[in-house]
Amino acid sequence: MAQPPQTTQTQQAPQAPQASVPQASPAPQGPLWFAQGRPIPEARQAVDALSNAAADGLDPRDYDAEALRQAVQQAATGPVLASDAAARLDAALTAAMERMLADLHGGRINPRAVRANFAPQEERPYDAATVLREAIAQHRLPDAVRQAAPTFPLYGTLREALARYREIAAQPVWAQPLPALPAGKLTPGQPWAGTAALTARLVALGDLPAGTKPPARYEGALVNGVKAFQSRHGLEADGVIGAGTLAQLSLPMASRVRQIELTMERMRWTPLDGPRMIVVNVPEFMLRAYEIRDGKLDIKLEMKVIVGKALDTRTPLFEEDMRYIEFSPYWNVPPSIARRETVPRLRRDPAYFNRQGFEFVSGDGKAVTTLSEDNLEAVLNGRMRIRQRPGPMNALGDIKFVFPNNENIYLHHTPTPQLFKRDRRDFSHGCIRVESPVALAQFVLQDMPDWNEARIREAMTRGKSNTVRLQQPLPVVLAYGTVIARADGRVSFLPDIYGHDKLLDKALRQRTGRPSPPAIARAPAATQ
Repeated sequence: MAQPPQTTQTQQAPQAPQASVPQASPAPQGPLWFAQGRPIPEARQAVDALSNAAADGLDPRDYDAEALRQAVQQAATGPVLASDAAARLDAALTAAMERMLADLHGGRINPRAVRANFAPQEERPYDAATVLREAIAQHRLPDAVRQAAPTFPLYGTLREALARYREIAAQPVWAQPLPALPAGKLTPGQPWAGTAALTARLVALGDLPAGTKPPARYEGALVNGVKAFQSRHGLEADGVIGAGTLAQLSLPMASRVRQIELTMERMRWTPLDGPRMIVVNVPEFMLRAYEIRDGKLDIKLEMKVIVGKALDTRTPLFEEDMRYIEFSPYWNVPPSIARRETVPRLRRDPAYFNRQGFEFVSGDGKAVTTLSEDNLEAVLNGRMRIRQRPGPMNALGDIKFVFPNNENIYLHHTPTPQLFKRDRRDFSHGCIRVESPVALAQFVLQDMPDWNEARIREAMTRGKSNTVRLQQPLPVVLAYGTVIARADGRVSFLPDIYGHDKLLDKALRQRTGRPSPPAIARAPAATQ
Protein backbone atom coordinates (compact mmCIF):
# COMPACT_ATOMS: atom_id res chain seq x y z
CA MET A 1 0.00 0.00 0.00
CA ALA A 2 1.46 3.34 -1.02
CA GLN A 3 1.69 5.83 1.81
CA PRO A 4 2.80 9.46 1.67
CA PRO A 5 5.85 10.28 3.76
CA GLN A 6 5.06 10.80 7.42
CA THR A 7 6.78 13.30 9.73
CA THR A 8 5.94 12.16 13.23
CA GLN A 9 8.85 13.44 15.36
CA THR A 10 8.29 16.77 17.06
CA GLN A 11 10.66 19.50 18.18
CA GLN A 12 9.85 22.82 19.81
CA ALA A 13 10.83 26.05 18.13
CA PRO A 14 13.11 28.00 20.52
CA GLN A 15 11.13 31.22 20.29
CA ALA A 16 7.71 29.58 20.54
CA PRO A 17 7.89 27.16 23.48
CA GLN A 18 4.12 26.53 23.73
CA ALA A 19 3.77 24.92 20.28
CA SER A 20 5.20 21.58 19.20
CA VAL A 21 5.50 21.03 15.45
CA PRO A 22 6.78 18.16 13.32
CA GLN A 23 10.48 18.21 12.57
CA ALA A 24 11.49 18.27 8.92
CA SER A 25 14.66 19.08 7.03
CA PRO A 26 14.86 22.66 5.78
CA ALA A 27 13.99 23.03 2.10
CA PRO A 28 17.11 23.54 -0.01
CA GLN A 29 15.45 26.24 -2.15
CA GLY A 30 15.04 28.56 0.83
CA PRO A 31 12.06 29.29 3.06
CA LEU A 32 8.58 29.37 1.55
CA TRP A 33 6.64 30.75 4.46
CA PHE A 34 8.98 33.13 6.32
CA ALA A 35 10.66 36.45 5.71
CA GLN A 36 12.96 37.97 8.33
CA GLY A 37 11.79 35.37 10.84
CA ARG A 38 8.11 36.20 10.46
CA PRO A 39 5.44 34.14 8.62
CA ILE A 40 4.18 35.63 5.37
CA PRO A 41 0.39 35.82 4.67
CA GLU A 42 0.49 32.53 2.77
CA ALA A 43 1.58 30.76 5.97
CA ARG A 44 -1.73 31.70 7.56
CA GLN A 45 -3.54 30.51 4.43
CA ALA A 46 -1.65 27.22 4.64
CA VAL A 47 -2.58 26.48 8.25
CA ASP A 48 -6.16 27.46 7.48
CA ALA A 49 -6.17 24.96 4.60
CA LEU A 50 -4.74 22.23 6.81
CA SER A 51 -7.27 22.96 9.55
CA ASN A 52 -10.08 22.85 6.98
CA ALA A 53 -9.01 19.51 5.47
CA ALA A 54 -12.07 17.87 7.05
CA ALA A 55 -14.27 19.74 4.57
CA ASP A 56 -12.84 17.42 1.90
CA GLY A 57 -13.16 14.31 4.01
CA LEU A 58 -9.51 14.38 5.08
CA ASP A 59 -8.33 14.40 8.69
CA PRO A 60 -6.46 17.53 9.85
CA ARG A 61 -4.61 15.38 12.39
CA ASP A 62 -2.83 13.63 9.51
CA TYR A 63 -1.14 16.96 8.74
CA ASP A 64 -0.44 18.14 12.31
CA ALA A 65 -2.78 21.03 11.58
CA GLU A 66 -3.33 22.25 15.14
CA ALA A 67 0.34 22.19 16.14
CA LEU A 68 1.31 24.04 12.97
CA ARG A 69 -1.47 26.59 13.44
CA GLN A 70 -0.27 27.36 16.95
CA ALA A 71 3.36 27.55 15.89
CA VAL A 72 2.62 29.93 13.01
CA GLN A 73 0.44 32.07 15.26
CA GLN A 74 3.18 32.32 17.89
CA ALA A 75 5.78 33.05 15.23
CA ALA A 76 3.59 35.90 14.00
CA THR A 77 2.95 37.49 17.40
CA GLY A 78 5.84 36.39 19.61
CA PRO A 79 9.57 37.01 19.42
CA VAL A 80 11.16 36.80 15.98
CA LEU A 81 12.26 33.24 15.27
CA ALA A 82 15.91 32.43 14.93
CA SER A 83 16.86 31.35 11.42
CA ASP A 84 17.24 27.67 12.29
CA ALA A 85 13.89 27.58 14.12
CA ALA A 86 12.18 29.36 11.23
CA ALA A 87 13.74 26.89 8.80
CA ARG A 88 12.44 23.91 10.78
CA LEU A 89 8.93 25.31 11.01
CA ASP A 90 9.04 26.27 7.33
CA ALA A 91 10.05 22.73 6.35
CA ALA A 92 7.37 21.16 8.55
CA LEU A 93 4.65 23.37 7.07
CA THR A 94 5.90 22.64 3.56
CA ALA A 95 5.86 18.87 4.15
CA ALA A 96 2.34 19.01 5.59
CA MET A 97 1.02 21.07 2.68
CA GLU A 98 2.66 18.86 0.07
CA ARG A 99 1.19 15.80 1.74
CA MET A 100 -2.28 17.31 1.91
CA LEU A 101 -2.21 18.44 -1.72
CA ALA A 102 -1.10 14.99 -2.84
CA ASP A 103 -3.79 13.30 -0.73
CA LEU A 104 -6.44 15.70 -1.97
CA HIS A 105 -5.46 15.12 -5.58
CA GLY A 106 -4.75 11.40 -5.69
CA GLY A 107 -6.07 9.88 -2.48
CA ARG A 108 -4.37 8.33 0.51
CA ILE A 109 -4.66 4.64 -0.39
CA ASN A 110 -3.36 2.56 -3.27
CA PRO A 111 -6.68 1.63 -4.93
CA ARG A 112 -5.30 -1.76 -5.95
CA ALA A 113 -5.05 -2.63 -2.26
CA VAL A 114 -8.82 -2.20 -1.92
CA ARG A 115 -9.95 -4.14 -5.01
CA ALA A 116 -10.03 -1.24 -7.46
CA ASN A 117 -7.65 -1.61 -10.38
CA PHE A 118 -6.97 2.09 -10.93
CA ALA A 119 -3.59 3.81 -11.05
CA PRO A 120 -2.25 4.73 -7.59
CA GLN A 121 -1.02 8.21 -6.71
CA GLU A 122 2.61 7.55 -7.62
CA GLU A 123 1.68 6.51 -11.19
CA ARG A 124 -0.16 9.74 -11.96
CA PRO A 125 1.78 12.93 -12.61
CA TYR A 126 1.18 15.48 -9.88
CA ASP A 127 4.12 17.43 -8.49
CA ALA A 128 2.83 18.79 -5.20
CA ALA A 129 6.12 20.56 -4.45
CA THR A 130 6.04 22.49 -7.72
CA VAL A 131 2.35 23.27 -7.39
CA LEU A 132 2.95 24.62 -3.90
CA ARG A 133 5.92 26.83 -4.80
CA GLU A 134 4.19 28.27 -7.86
CA ALA A 135 1.02 28.98 -5.88
CA ILE A 136 2.97 30.88 -3.22
CA ALA A 137 4.95 32.82 -5.81
CA GLN A 138 1.74 33.80 -7.61
CA HIS A 139 -0.16 34.50 -4.36
CA ARG A 140 -2.87 31.99 -5.24
CA LEU A 141 -2.53 29.30 -2.60
CA PRO A 142 -6.30 28.92 -1.89
CA ASP A 143 -6.89 28.41 -5.62
CA ALA A 144 -4.19 25.72 -5.76
CA VAL A 145 -5.81 23.86 -2.87
CA ARG A 146 -9.21 23.94 -4.57
CA GLN A 147 -7.74 22.83 -7.89
CA ALA A 148 -5.96 19.86 -6.30
CA ALA A 149 -9.33 18.24 -5.57
CA PRO A 150 -11.25 16.33 -8.25
CA THR A 151 -13.05 18.58 -10.72
CA PHE A 152 -15.84 16.10 -11.49
CA PRO A 153 -19.13 17.80 -10.49
CA LEU A 154 -20.20 14.97 -8.16
CA TYR A 155 -17.22 15.71 -5.92
CA GLY A 156 -18.50 19.23 -5.30
CA THR A 157 -21.99 18.04 -4.40
CA LEU A 158 -20.50 15.39 -2.11
CA ARG A 159 -18.47 18.09 -0.39
CA GLU A 160 -21.67 20.05 0.24
CA ALA A 161 -23.44 16.91 1.45
CA LEU A 162 -20.59 16.19 3.87
CA ALA A 163 -21.00 19.58 5.54
CA ARG A 164 -24.76 19.14 5.70
CA TYR A 165 -24.65 15.65 7.19
CA ARG A 166 -22.18 16.75 9.83
CA GLU A 167 -24.75 19.35 10.87
CA ILE A 168 -27.52 16.74 10.79
CA ALA A 169 -25.44 14.40 12.95
CA ALA A 170 -25.17 17.10 15.63
CA GLN A 171 -28.95 17.45 15.98
CA PRO A 172 -30.58 15.95 19.11
CA VAL A 173 -33.13 13.87 17.15
CA TRP A 174 -30.67 10.96 17.07
CA ALA A 175 -30.15 10.81 20.84
CA GLN A 176 -32.92 8.28 21.52
CA PRO A 177 -33.50 5.04 19.57
CA LEU A 178 -36.73 4.47 17.68
CA PRO A 179 -39.26 2.22 19.47
CA ALA A 180 -39.67 -1.40 18.41
CA LEU A 181 -42.07 -2.11 15.55
CA PRO A 182 -45.38 -3.84 16.24
CA ALA A 183 -45.24 -7.44 14.98
CA GLY A 184 -41.89 -6.82 13.31
CA LYS A 185 -43.09 -4.28 10.73
CA LEU A 186 -45.19 -1.16 10.47
CA THR A 187 -47.75 -0.64 7.71
CA PRO A 188 -49.69 2.54 6.91
CA GLY A 189 -52.59 3.14 9.27
CA GLN A 190 -51.11 1.37 12.29
CA PRO A 191 -50.58 3.12 15.63
CA TRP A 192 -46.96 3.39 16.76
CA ALA A 193 -45.22 5.15 19.63
CA GLY A 194 -42.42 6.30 17.35
CA THR A 195 -44.31 8.62 14.99
CA ALA A 196 -43.01 11.81 16.66
CA ALA A 197 -39.39 10.63 16.71
CA LEU A 198 -39.61 9.39 13.12
CA THR A 199 -41.14 12.67 11.95
CA ALA A 200 -38.31 14.61 13.58
CA ARG A 201 -35.68 12.44 11.89
CA LEU A 202 -37.25 12.72 8.45
CA VAL A 203 -37.55 16.50 8.81
CA ALA A 204 -33.87 16.69 9.74
CA LEU A 205 -32.97 14.58 6.70
CA GLY A 206 -35.14 16.62 4.33
CA ASP A 207 -37.58 13.80 3.54
CA LEU A 208 -40.36 15.81 5.19
CA PRO A 209 -40.86 19.59 5.06
CA ALA A 210 -39.85 21.64 8.08
CA GLY A 211 -42.76 22.12 10.46
CA THR A 212 -44.44 18.79 9.66
CA LYS A 213 -46.50 17.71 12.65
CA PRO A 214 -46.34 14.06 13.75
CA PRO A 215 -49.59 12.12 13.25
CA ALA A 216 -51.14 9.93 15.92
CA ARG A 217 -50.89 6.96 13.58
CA TYR A 218 -48.42 6.02 10.89
CA GLU A 219 -50.22 7.59 7.94
CA GLY A 220 -50.44 10.48 5.51
CA ALA A 221 -47.39 12.67 4.99
CA LEU A 222 -45.29 10.50 7.29
CA VAL A 223 -45.75 7.50 4.98
CA ASN A 224 -44.72 9.64 2.01
CA GLY A 225 -41.66 10.77 3.94
CA VAL A 226 -40.70 7.16 4.59
CA LYS A 227 -41.13 6.37 0.89
CA ALA A 228 -38.79 9.24 0.03
CA PHE A 229 -36.29 7.93 2.58
CA GLN A 230 -36.54 4.39 1.19
CA SER A 231 -36.00 5.63 -2.35
CA ARG A 232 -32.80 7.40 -1.26
CA HIS A 233 -31.42 4.33 0.50
CA GLY A 234 -31.78 1.58 -2.08
CA LEU A 235 -34.94 0.17 -0.49
CA GLU A 236 -38.28 -0.68 -2.04
CA ALA A 237 -40.30 2.53 -1.69
CA ASP A 238 -43.51 0.90 -0.44
CA GLY A 239 -43.93 2.86 2.80
CA VAL A 240 -43.77 -0.31 4.88
CA ILE A 241 -41.20 -0.11 7.68
CA GLY A 242 -39.62 -3.53 8.01
CA ALA A 243 -36.31 -4.66 9.42
CA GLY A 244 -34.28 -3.20 6.55
CA THR A 245 -35.90 0.23 6.64
CA LEU A 246 -35.73 0.38 10.43
CA ALA A 247 -32.03 -0.49 10.32
CA GLN A 248 -31.36 2.35 7.89
CA LEU A 249 -33.46 4.79 9.94
CA SER A 250 -31.56 3.77 13.07
CA LEU A 251 -28.08 4.02 11.60
CA PRO A 252 -25.93 6.62 13.43
CA MET A 253 -25.34 9.70 11.32
CA ALA A 254 -21.61 9.30 11.93
CA SER A 255 -21.72 6.32 9.59
CA ARG A 256 -23.38 8.42 6.88
CA VAL A 257 -20.69 11.06 7.29
CA ARG A 258 -18.06 8.35 6.95
CA GLN A 259 -19.81 6.91 3.89
CA ILE A 260 -19.59 10.30 2.18
CA GLU A 261 -15.91 10.61 3.13
CA LEU A 262 -15.17 7.18 1.65
CA THR A 263 -16.96 8.04 -1.59
CA MET A 264 -14.93 11.26 -1.86
CA GLU A 265 -11.74 9.25 -1.31
CA ARG A 266 -12.70 6.92 -4.16
CA MET A 267 -13.32 9.86 -6.47
CA ARG A 268 -9.70 10.97 -6.06
CA TRP A 269 -8.46 7.89 -7.86
CA THR A 270 -11.41 6.90 -10.06
CA PRO A 271 -10.67 8.27 -13.58
CA LEU A 272 -13.77 10.29 -14.44
CA ASP A 273 -12.26 13.21 -16.33
CA GLY A 274 -12.64 12.14 -19.97
CA PRO A 275 -14.58 14.36 -22.39
CA ARG A 276 -16.83 11.39 -23.30
CA MET A 277 -17.24 8.39 -21.03
CA ILE A 278 -19.42 5.51 -19.98
CA VAL A 279 -19.51 4.94 -16.22
CA VAL A 280 -21.13 2.01 -14.44
CA ASN A 281 -21.68 2.59 -10.72
CA VAL A 282 -21.81 -0.99 -9.48
CA PRO A 283 -23.66 -0.61 -6.13
CA GLU A 284 -26.20 1.70 -7.76
CA PHE A 285 -26.87 -0.78 -10.60
CA MET A 286 -26.79 2.15 -13.02
CA LEU A 287 -24.92 3.16 -16.17
CA ARG A 288 -24.46 6.74 -17.32
CA ALA A 289 -23.01 8.00 -20.57
CA TYR A 290 -21.89 11.60 -20.46
CA GLU A 291 -19.88 14.36 -22.02
CA ILE A 292 -17.98 17.14 -20.26
CA ARG A 293 -17.82 20.43 -22.14
CA ASP A 294 -16.44 23.66 -20.70
CA GLY A 295 -16.38 22.06 -17.27
CA LYS A 296 -20.07 21.17 -17.37
CA LEU A 297 -21.39 17.63 -17.11
CA ASP A 298 -23.97 16.65 -19.72
CA ILE A 299 -25.52 13.25 -19.01
CA LYS A 300 -26.62 11.91 -22.37
CA LEU A 301 -27.95 8.59 -21.20
CA GLU A 302 -28.65 6.62 -18.05
CA MET A 303 -30.05 3.14 -17.64
CA LYS A 304 -30.37 0.24 -15.25
CA VAL A 305 -27.76 -2.50 -15.31
CA ILE A 306 -27.27 -5.95 -13.81
CA VAL A 307 -23.88 -6.60 -12.21
CA GLY A 308 -21.99 -9.55 -10.75
CA LYS A 309 -23.35 -11.47 -7.80
CA ALA A 310 -22.06 -10.22 -4.46
CA LEU A 311 -21.57 -13.74 -3.17
CA ASP A 312 -19.12 -15.15 -5.69
CA THR A 313 -18.92 -13.38 -9.09
CA ARG A 314 -18.38 -9.71 -8.31
CA THR A 315 -17.91 -7.23 -11.13
CA PRO A 316 -14.31 -5.94 -10.96
CA LEU A 317 -13.48 -2.23 -10.90
CA PHE A 318 -11.23 -0.80 -13.63
CA GLU A 319 -11.07 1.48 -16.67
CA GLU A 320 -10.51 0.41 -20.27
CA ASP A 321 -11.32 1.81 -23.70
CA MET A 322 -14.26 0.42 -25.66
CA ARG A 323 -12.98 -0.47 -29.11
CA TYR A 324 -15.74 -2.36 -30.89
CA ILE A 325 -19.34 -3.55 -30.81
CA GLU A 326 -20.35 -7.05 -31.77
CA PHE A 327 -23.87 -7.45 -33.13
CA SER A 328 -25.60 -10.85 -32.87
CA PRO A 329 -22.62 -12.11 -30.88
CA TYR A 330 -21.51 -15.59 -30.10
CA TRP A 331 -21.11 -16.28 -26.40
CA ASN A 332 -17.95 -18.14 -25.56
CA VAL A 333 -18.80 -19.77 -22.26
CA PRO A 334 -15.96 -18.96 -19.83
CA PRO A 335 -14.08 -22.12 -18.79
CA SER A 336 -14.95 -21.60 -15.12
CA ILE A 337 -18.68 -21.42 -15.91
CA ALA A 338 -18.43 -24.36 -18.30
CA ARG A 339 -16.80 -26.55 -15.65
CA ARG A 340 -18.93 -25.43 -12.75
CA GLU A 341 -22.34 -25.06 -14.41
CA THR A 342 -22.69 -25.90 -18.10
CA VAL A 343 -21.09 -29.35 -18.31
CA PRO A 344 -22.92 -30.67 -15.21
CA ARG A 345 -26.20 -29.28 -16.59
CA LEU A 346 -25.64 -30.94 -19.98
CA ARG A 347 -24.95 -34.26 -18.31
CA ARG A 348 -28.21 -34.00 -16.37
CA ASP A 349 -30.25 -32.64 -19.27
CA PRO A 350 -28.76 -33.36 -22.75
CA ALA A 351 -31.66 -31.57 -24.47
CA TYR A 352 -30.38 -28.34 -22.91
CA PHE A 353 -27.60 -28.38 -25.55
CA ASN A 354 -29.93 -27.78 -28.50
CA ARG A 355 -32.41 -25.63 -26.59
CA GLN A 356 -29.67 -23.15 -25.80
CA GLY A 357 -28.03 -23.26 -29.22
CA PHE A 358 -24.69 -24.53 -27.92
CA GLU A 359 -21.83 -25.94 -29.95
CA PHE A 360 -18.32 -27.13 -29.22
CA VAL A 361 -15.30 -25.38 -30.72
CA SER A 362 -12.02 -27.22 -31.11
CA GLY A 363 -8.57 -25.73 -30.80
CA ASP A 364 -8.37 -25.10 -34.55
CA GLY A 365 -11.67 -23.18 -34.52
CA LYS A 366 -13.86 -25.93 -35.96
CA ALA A 367 -17.46 -25.94 -34.68
CA VAL A 368 -18.96 -29.26 -33.57
CA THR A 369 -22.71 -29.48 -32.99
CA THR A 370 -22.81 -33.02 -31.58
CA LEU A 371 -23.17 -33.51 -27.86
CA SER A 372 -21.05 -36.39 -26.60
CA GLU A 373 -19.29 -37.42 -23.43
CA ASP A 374 -15.96 -37.19 -25.26
CA ASN A 375 -16.65 -33.57 -26.15
CA LEU A 376 -17.67 -32.76 -22.59
CA GLU A 377 -14.45 -34.31 -21.33
CA ALA A 378 -12.54 -32.28 -23.91
CA VAL A 379 -14.09 -29.12 -22.45
CA LEU A 380 -13.05 -30.13 -18.94
CA ASN A 381 -9.53 -30.87 -20.19
CA GLY A 382 -9.24 -27.54 -22.01
CA ARG A 383 -9.10 -29.06 -25.51
CA MET A 384 -12.49 -27.65 -26.53
CA ARG A 385 -14.75 -24.83 -25.46
CA ILE A 386 -18.50 -24.35 -25.47
CA ARG A 387 -19.98 -21.56 -27.55
CA GLN A 388 -23.56 -20.33 -27.82
CA ARG A 389 -24.72 -19.32 -31.29
CA PRO A 390 -26.45 -15.97 -31.96
CA GLY A 391 -30.18 -16.09 -31.38
CA PRO A 392 -32.97 -15.39 -28.92
CA MET A 393 -31.49 -17.68 -26.25
CA ASN A 394 -27.99 -16.21 -26.39
CA ALA A 395 -26.83 -15.15 -22.92
CA LEU A 396 -25.41 -11.91 -24.34
CA GLY A 397 -28.65 -10.97 -26.02
CA ASP A 398 -28.15 -9.45 -29.44
CA ILE A 399 -25.30 -7.00 -28.85
CA LYS A 400 -21.99 -6.89 -26.97
CA PHE A 401 -19.92 -3.78 -26.19
CA VAL A 402 -16.26 -4.74 -25.92
CA PHE A 403 -13.52 -2.92 -24.01
CA PRO A 404 -10.69 -5.49 -24.02
CA ASN A 405 -9.47 -6.33 -20.52
CA ASN A 406 -7.80 -9.10 -18.56
CA GLU A 407 -11.01 -9.87 -16.67
CA ASN A 408 -13.03 -10.69 -19.83
CA ILE A 409 -15.73 -8.26 -18.72
CA TYR A 410 -18.00 -6.48 -21.20
CA LEU A 411 -21.40 -4.81 -21.53
CA HIS A 412 -24.16 -6.74 -23.25
CA HIS A 413 -27.90 -7.15 -23.69
CA THR A 414 -29.81 -10.01 -22.08
CA PRO A 415 -32.57 -12.47 -22.98
CA THR A 416 -34.03 -11.98 -19.46
CA PRO A 417 -34.97 -8.26 -19.31
CA GLN A 418 -37.51 -8.88 -16.54
CA LEU A 419 -34.66 -8.79 -14.02
CA PHE A 420 -34.33 -5.04 -14.57
CA LYS A 421 -37.56 -4.63 -12.58
CA ARG A 422 -35.76 -5.71 -9.41
CA ASP A 423 -34.42 -3.06 -7.02
CA ARG A 424 -31.27 -5.04 -6.27
CA ARG A 425 -29.67 -6.34 -9.46
CA ASP A 426 -26.55 -8.38 -8.76
CA PHE A 427 -27.34 -11.51 -10.78
CA SER A 428 -24.58 -11.87 -13.37
CA HIS A 429 -21.32 -13.80 -13.53
CA GLY A 430 -19.44 -10.47 -13.54
CA CYS A 431 -20.27 -8.91 -16.89
CA ILE A 432 -22.74 -6.02 -17.05
CA ARG A 433 -26.14 -6.44 -18.65
CA VAL A 434 -27.63 -3.20 -19.98
CA GLU A 435 -31.31 -2.29 -20.06
CA SER A 436 -31.32 -0.13 -23.23
CA PRO A 437 -28.73 -1.49 -25.67
CA VAL A 438 -30.01 0.43 -28.71
CA ALA A 439 -29.70 3.78 -26.95
CA LEU A 440 -26.24 2.85 -25.71
CA ALA A 441 -25.16 1.83 -29.23
CA GLN A 442 -26.41 5.17 -30.56
CA PHE A 443 -24.26 7.01 -28.02
CA VAL A 444 -21.22 4.86 -28.76
CA LEU A 445 -21.59 5.21 -32.54
CA GLN A 446 -22.68 8.85 -32.65
CA ASP A 447 -19.61 9.87 -34.70
CA MET A 448 -20.50 7.20 -37.30
CA PRO A 449 -23.74 8.66 -38.76
CA ASP A 450 -24.38 5.66 -41.02
CA TRP A 451 -25.16 3.71 -37.87
CA ASN A 452 -28.61 5.12 -37.14
CA GLU A 453 -31.22 3.47 -34.94
CA ALA A 454 -32.78 1.46 -37.77
CA ARG A 455 -29.44 0.02 -38.85
CA ILE A 456 -28.51 -0.82 -35.26
CA ARG A 457 -31.77 -2.69 -34.73
CA GLU A 458 -31.39 -4.54 -38.02
CA ALA A 459 -27.87 -5.66 -37.10
CA MET A 460 -29.08 -6.85 -33.70
CA THR A 461 -31.80 -9.05 -35.18
CA ARG A 462 -29.95 -10.37 -38.23
CA GLY A 463 -28.70 -13.47 -36.45
CA LYS A 464 -25.30 -13.20 -38.11
CA SER A 465 -22.35 -12.03 -36.05
CA ASN A 466 -20.95 -8.67 -37.17
CA THR A 467 -18.20 -6.59 -35.55
CA VAL A 468 -18.06 -2.79 -35.86
CA ARG A 469 -14.88 -1.05 -34.74
CA LEU A 470 -15.12 2.42 -33.22
CA GLN A 471 -13.37 5.30 -34.94
CA GLN A 472 -12.26 6.62 -31.55
CA PRO A 473 -11.79 4.56 -28.37
CA LEU A 474 -14.38 5.36 -25.72
CA PRO A 475 -13.38 5.09 -22.02
CA VAL A 476 -15.49 2.79 -19.87
CA VAL A 477 -15.15 3.01 -16.09
CA LEU A 478 -16.52 0.39 -13.72
CA ALA A 479 -16.75 2.40 -10.52
CA TYR A 480 -17.98 1.94 -6.96
CA GLY A 481 -19.63 4.79 -5.08
CA THR A 482 -22.21 4.25 -2.35
CA VAL A 483 -23.25 7.91 -2.07
CA ILE A 484 -24.86 9.98 -4.82
CA ALA A 485 -25.27 13.68 -4.05
CA ARG A 486 -27.40 15.56 -6.55
CA ALA A 487 -27.35 19.23 -7.40
CA ASP A 488 -30.83 19.69 -5.90
CA GLY A 489 -29.52 18.61 -2.50
CA ARG A 490 -30.92 15.07 -2.45
CA VAL A 491 -28.42 12.51 -1.20
CA SER A 492 -28.79 8.79 -1.89
CA PHE A 493 -27.01 6.17 0.20
CA LEU A 494 -26.52 2.78 -1.42
CA PRO A 495 -25.81 -0.60 0.18
CA ASP A 496 -22.16 -1.61 0.27
CA ILE A 497 -23.01 -4.80 -1.63
CA TYR A 498 -19.41 -5.96 -2.10
CA GLY A 499 -18.04 -4.71 1.23
CA HIS A 500 -15.63 -2.36 -0.53
CA ASP A 501 -16.45 0.59 1.74
CA LYS A 502 -15.68 -1.48 4.80
CA LEU A 503 -12.38 -2.54 3.23
CA LEU A 504 -11.43 1.05 2.35
CA ASP A 505 -12.35 2.29 5.82
CA LYS A 506 -10.16 -0.39 7.37
CA ALA A 507 -7.22 0.53 5.11
CA LEU A 508 -7.51 4.21 6.02
CA ARG A 509 -7.75 3.42 9.73
CA GLN A 510 -4.72 1.16 9.56
CA ARG A 511 -2.79 3.92 7.83
CA THR A 512 -3.41 6.31 10.71
CA GLY A 513 -3.68 3.82 13.56
CA ARG A 514 -7.12 5.14 14.49
CA PRO A 515 -9.94 2.66 15.21
CA SER A 516 -12.97 2.36 12.97
CA PRO A 517 -16.11 3.77 14.59
CA PRO A 518 -18.76 1.18 15.53
CA ALA A 519 -21.17 2.80 13.08
CA ILE A 520 -19.19 1.51 10.12
CA ALA A 521 -19.15 -2.05 11.39
CA ARG A 522 -22.90 -1.99 11.96
CA ALA A 523 -23.79 -0.60 8.54
CA PRO A 524 -26.24 -3.00 6.81
CA ALA A 525 -25.09 -4.43 3.50
CA ALA A 526 -28.37 -5.63 2.04
CA THR A 527 -31.54 -4.01 0.72
CA GLN A 528 -34.70 -5.33 2.25
